[in-house]
Amino acid sequence: MSVLRNIEHKIEGLFEGVFGRAFRTHVQPVELARKLVKEMEDHKVVSVSRVYAPNEYTVYLAPADREQFTSYEESLRSELQDYIAENARRERYELLSPPEVKFETDDDLEMGEFGIATRMVQGPVPQPGAPEPAAAPPGATMVYRKPVETEAVSAEELGLAREIVSLTVDDTKHELDSGRAVIGRSKDCDIQLADPNVSRKHAEVRQEGAAYWVVDLGSTNGMEVNGRRQKRAKLRQGDRITLGSTELVFRRETEPET
Repeated sequence: MSVLRNIEHKIEGLFEGVFGRAFRTHVQPVELARKLVKEMEDHKVVSVSRVYAPNEYTVYLAPADREQFTSYEESLRSELQDYIAENARRERYELLSPPEVKFETDDDLEMGEFGIATRMVQGPVPQPGAPEPAAAPPGATMVYRKPVETEAVSAEELGLAREIVSLTVDDTKHELDSGRAVIGRSKDCDIQLADPNVSRKHAEVRQEGAAYWVVDLGSTNGMEVNGRRQKRAKLRQGDRITLGSTELVFRRETEPET
């Protein structure tokens, strides 16, 4: 049996017995392990002769999910860190320091949802002579939703009107046809803002399941949602996103029937 599989079994075993039943409708610890590895793969950086991977992972949990394993959180953290380190060793990824997993509670998340943000940070004792990778901003938080037993068909398949999701800037509506949009000063952004206080790639709005989220992409001046400074937030109808001195309004509307 592989080392990774052994660690998976240990993670699963942490919550058998007393907490086993509760987790049937909550986030499963082994699910966290597998998604952490996915985030490692998605945010690796290829250097001249090495491949670097993030060494800091922040897991955001709904209050109800985190409460389930409060008594075992340190044990889970240790096992998840071992799991990440073993995957890095197997794939021959370089880590700037031993991997660290942090847990945070996020009231915007619903039970069964969790988010993961990654960072590549210099450890306290760098390897002698080891080249440093190119500076990388914090990875955008990826939100995972528990799969449901049944999935709704699209509005078009049901013969219903199409939903239009948009961001409005200075009376100009930008539709999110692809379910996501990068916002910033760069001409490569989906929504380009002529605002000197906005970073080149400042924030991203993306669809995760049935919800939409806005995520700060490590901008210089930060982001506000409805006047509250945030790194990430679930969006609702009419929410106002402020980047620099520019305000964007989020809307979800039903296309009028013709």
